[in-house]
Amino acid sequence: MNTNSNSYTIIYASVMVIIVAFLLAFVNSSLRDIQGKNVELDTKKQILSSLGIKDVKDADAKFSEVVKSDMLVAEDGTLTPYEGAFVTSFEKEYKANGRAHLFVCEIEGQTKYVIPVYGAGLWGAIWGYVALNEDKNSVYGTYFSHASETPGLGAEIATERFQGEFKNKTVLEDGAIALGVVKNGKVEKPDYQVDGISGGTITSVAVDAMLKSCMGNYTKFLTAK
Repeated sequence: MNTNSNSYTIIYASVMVIIVAFLLAFVNSSLRDIQGKNVELDTKKQILSSLGIKDVKDADAKFSEVVKSDMLVAEDGTLTPYEGAFVTSFEKEYKANGRAHLFVCEIEGQTKYVIPVYGAGLWGAIWGYVALNEDKNSVYGTYFSHASETPGLGAEIATERFQGEFKNKTVLEDGAIALGVVKNGKVEKPDYQVDGISGGTITSVAVDAMLKSCMGNYTKFLTAK
């Protein structure tokens, strides 16, 4: 075959495209399980972080030790064990299946409840976990993160300084979710509210909306005696 002909060039290019596509598909398939495990491990680390447990060498083992059960919250507030695969996208889980998860944990002999929260920030997704004390009405710890908020502004929701402001705050007021974020310097109910981020008003509002919306799905559980 004439290697300088157009037909040779087309055939050669087509074969190369097929080979490269096959290799990419093979590599993607081979790495899928590893990628899934990494996402699962990162999710477990985030849940542990909301409980004040950070930088552990074996997050899987620590998670198994601390998190006693993954429960589903029914409309009447009752809990049933979740027996499926570990969930890493609670927004998709709730929107697709209507299932609200709740992690029952134990820290130094005391029960803690971890609630996943998710929403939309200024530039992309925001999410986190709110850990509550056994009374189900006071905050033990929080963890928040984001996909693409502005560094130094909205991205500050991922800092320990901002997250630490929630500790010991009260969740419910007259049976409704009162825990939230207000404009910086405008806190009127210090038992329930934290200062928003200076210069990151839109992201702060988004965190407030996320807390009200997501935690609202757990109101009957939180108010049950």
